[in-house]
Amino acid sequence: MFENHLSLEDLGADKWPNVILWAAPVMFLLVFIEWGISLYQKKDTYDKKDFLAASTIGLVNVGISALIKAFTFGVALFCWNIVPWKIPATWWSFIFCFFAIDLARYWAHRVTHEQRFWWATHITHHNSAKYNFSVSFRLGWTQHIKIIFFVPVMLMGFNPFVFFICHQVAVLYQFWIHTEYIKKLPKPIEYFFVTPSHHRVHHGSDEHYLDKNYGSTFIIWDRIFGTFMEEKERPTYGITKPVTSYNPVYLVFHEWVDIVKDIRKAKDSKEVYQILFGKPGDEVIKNRELREQAEKEGFKEKAEAKSAAKSSPTPILVSNENSLLKKED
Repeated sequence: MFENHLSLEDLGADKWPNVILWAAPVMFLLVFIEWGISLYQKKDTYDKKDFLAASTIGLVNVGISALIKAFTFGVALFCWNIVPWKIPATWWSFIFCFFAIDLARYWAHRVTHEQRFWWATHITHHNSAKYNFSVSFRLGWTQHIKIIFFVPVMLMGFNPFVFFICHQVAVLYQFWIHTEYIKKLPKPIEYFFVTPSHHRVHHGSDEHYLDKNYGSTFIIWDRIFGTFMEEKERPTYGITKPVTSYNPVYLVFHEWVDIVKDIRKAKDSKEVYQILFGKPGDEVIKNRELREQAEKEGFKEKAEAKSAAKSSPTPILVSNENSLLKKED
């Protein structure tokens, strides 16, 4: 099967351009421009501590990405080598691959909001009460395990170089949609692409905005799968249970810590599964404890009622036989 397999050296992977690294100076420049405009307009778009936390999280993420680069490329190359079909690196394969990656990103993103285990890899991106360009830097350090969602795309036979470039462009696209300064765009763009307006809805913690607009580059997936929501009023940004810390380590791991605490309190494997793969916010342990408390109180009330019934005197029935006889006479 591996007679004609390729290696990373054969593909010259060490010379592939790091598009995100090249774009980093421009992104930071735009962050400071946006921050400057907000200060001039006396808006609270930025918070110094929030920005420093986001930047630290982002820079550590760049380091992690560099460390696992060989592994990521290795997975893509392994998939390329095991499939009997190959899609050549042509202009149309880039387009096809980009659409396939974007669909995978939609479902990966949706699952991270629907299952608590995956939510723990993504919550860092949402636990800021601000919404600006720097929020795009807030990507959890454990998010890299989501590579599993992209294996089906790799198995389609795309050249690893094509996959690598398309994935970087898809990630880079996320930067510009994290702003309040770009309002709604012309309808054709708003209908087909993810825009700042669409993504502001996604970052809203308002009940009617929750779990909407998962699209990465194309909003058409949300329209197709029923998760689209148009922006109406300005969202309340952040998560439903806000965090007050600006510690990058806490912002990345607080949900993982809470999961471990809940698992330690789990009664059986069923509860462990519910904790890991139930919907975020289900509070499996708390709900079970409330049910148990309600049952105890119910038993207590029944016991007290039964005890009261036993201790109360039995009513004496007075015969009315004489009065009945009188009536008959």
